[in-house]
Amino acid sequence: MSDLAKKDTSELIDYLLKSNTGITLPKPFERDIYLFDTFVAGTSHIEGIEAIGLNLKEGDRLVFYREPENPHDPQAIRIETLDKIKIGYVPRRDNVVFSRLMDAGKVLFAKIVKKETEGTWLKITIKIFLHES
Repeated sequence: MSDLAKKDTSELIDYLLKSNTGITLPKPFERDIYLFDTFVAGTSHIEGIEAIGLNLKEGDRLVFYREPENPHDPQAIRIETLDKIKIGYVPRRDNVVFSRLMDAGKVLFAKIVKKETEGTWLKITIKIFLHES
């Protein structure tokens, strides 16, 4: 029995991963949890937001980055497109809990729900999600 415990199983694992045996190996539990609806704040302060807005579509994923050294708000969360273009921030009134989650190592992101122009302001409505892996 002790020989079984010492046996190298890497060949078996390689075989299972590379062949079509019909055996499904367990995968890590992963999901996106919807948390909150809000909008992107500060879009009117982004240079060229009109052109950037033309490329934004409903369903686009947006990336969050913490800015704890932000002089205006220590809980600031910058919002960027997947192409690393800054489009604004999570509104200050909404960011306290989300900044704490991010500071604890949680991954948050958003998806665009709607975009509309109100005067010179590009209003981007978003849904915030927690990515749990």
